[in-house]
Amino acid sequence: MSRAIVFITDGTEETECLTTVDIFRRAGIDTTLVAVKDEKKIISSHKVTIEADQTFDEADLDSADILFVPGGMPGVTNFLACDKLIAQIRKSYDDGKYISAVCAGPSVLGKAGILEGKRATCFPGWEDKLFCGEYTGEGVTVDGRIITGRGLGFSIELALELIKILVSEEMSADLRGRIQHPDTI
Repeated sequence: MSRAIVFITDGTEETECLTTVDIFRRAGIDTTLVAVKDEKKIISSHKVTIEADQTFDEADLDSADILFVPGGMPGVTNFLACDKLIAQIRKSYDDGKYISAVCAGPSVLGKAGILEGKRATCFPGWEDKLFCGEYTGEGVTVDGRIITGRGLGFSIELALELIKILVSEEMSADLRGRIQHPDTI
């Protein structure tokens, strides 16, 4: 079974974050919602209170097969200011793990230096913070072990693409049908 870490902090875009958690858990992926702060209680970008499963310092980050960074403001600013998070993303990538982010979240991957020479997408206006080889502008871009999404509107597509990678194409297709994705009706 795959293991995922989904990061959250004050100001995270809650739907980008929780859509990924939801789809991962439906696929049977062991998913931990990790607060990048000293407490589990988070106030999202739209003032929704969310309780994470663990704090950053409590989580076993090295055991994850994938790290996921959602967007949202000022969440991404908070992620960018966390040197421990940036270092963990770099380490996990160097250790052969998958790394994914959506919206402004790919800028965190850019700061970690893992997008150099890679294709990536993000929310329009954040391209200069990717430091990547090619900004695609696509809804979802896969380049090896880095998977990025453009924004909230592509969160389900991004999560289903991650299920293809982490579990199977069949599981992704099954989930697409179970959630009544427009492509299936």
